[in-house]
Amino acid sequence: MSYRFIVLILLLALGGIAHAKEAAPAAEDPVVERRAMALAEELRCLVCQNQSLADSNAELAVDLKNQIRDKVKRGESDREIVDYMVARYGDFVLYRPPLKATTLMLWFGPLILLATGLAVLFYRLARRRKITEVELTEAERARAARLIEEGSEADPR
Repeated sequence: MSYRFIVLILLLALGGIAHAKEAAPAAEDPVVERRAMALAEELRCLVCQNQSLADSNAELAVDLKNQIRDKVKRGESDREIVDYMVARYGDFVLYRPPLKATTLMLWFGPLILLATGLAVLFYRLARRRKITEVELTEAERARAARLIEEGSEADPR
């Protein structure tokens, strides 16, 4: 066997190992696991911020999923678990935060930014299109007429 063939075989074998992932910790009871994952889908990963706890592999997300599993095993209700997470991390942990004074910017901030941007855009476009007429005095009109006549005499088109 050639040296290259042995190296190729080793690389292929090691390549399979590199793609292996660690299994996600799961509860012994499938009902507990389903309920814990359903709750984790409703909560935002505080590290990733655009993923649910169920989708995130961040260390904090893994810890929070384990806390949820433990609380489900102890028999706590979904509401109690969510209330615990909100009390500890605030309304931001919820994918659908409640509409109240402290979350108004979460709900309406993007709309306010969009409306402000559109208002500025329309204002600038209106200013750009605005044509202001300049009133000329009779002396300026006569001079302009003379310049036009002189220009047309010099241009033999």
